[in-house]
Amino acid sequence: MCSTIKSGTKAYMGLYPEGSTDGGLRLGNIVPDFAMDTTQGKFDSFHEWKKGKWAILFGHPADFTPVCTTEIGRLALKYDKLFEMGCLVATLSVDSVKSHKKWLEDVVAHCENKIEIKFPIIGDQDRSISVAYGMIDPGNLDEQKLPLTIRAVFIINPENKLMLSLNYPACVGRNMDEIVRCVEALQLSYEKSIATPANWPNNHADIAMPDGTRTNEFKGSVFLLPTVSAEEAAERYPGYHSCSVPSGKNYLRLVKKDEVESAAV
Repeated sequence: MCSTIKSGTKAYMGLYPEGSTDGGLRLGNIVPDFAMDTTQGKFDSFHEWKKGKWAILFGHPADFTPVCTTEIGRLALKYDKLFEMGCLVATLSVDSVKSHKKWLEDVVAHCENKIEIKFPIIGDQDRSISVAYGMIDPGNLDEQKLPLTIRAVFIINPENKLMLSLNYPACVGRNMDEIVRCVEALQLSYEKSIATPANWPNNHADIAMPDGTRTNEFKGSVFLLPTVSAEEAAERYPGYHSCSVPSGKNYLRLVKKDEVESAAV
């Protein structure tokens, strides 16, 4: 019975087509492939470079700019953790690879921690990758003297499907802890029949139990998907907890994260 339970990824991403009808890049789409010239050499295919792995494509507006300098430094501090999670990282801007290499000297010098930039930075001087990923409106290429990319994050699964995207304006730097959190949540849902609540893993730190007591044992827990039947839930996750709500509907079913990780796929 349990082998028929769909993972969160299969249950939700199956709602989205692998391609778009208007050329836009949306969740569930196969991301565009491209050749890339980087600070770590040239690669014929982004898809082959990340083959079978998770990956983050991290677009920044420009080299030698203050916010981008701090972002690359903070991302470097998270790289080892992401790599251990099986997630590769590549960053991109419209500057040349030569510019990237010179700028990285400033990035390393400015970061308060001793860092090493272990991920490649892609040069996209013709803006072709930026346009393909929607980081630049192609209509602006001729109207602006120097069109720059937005701050964008694309988290891509091993099948090259877009799982999550984040867009920021130039004036707001990204939170690397949030990006790591998103990868962790996506990977858990990729294998298991769960979804993560708001503020996970700092969620449900204090909940009411049926006997009137309160507990913090479900802090960091996750929800079972609505597609998991009561029988399947009882068989695979016998310790799950249903939160009581006025509607009486049994849809807020919490499972502790360690129980999810130890359960068979």
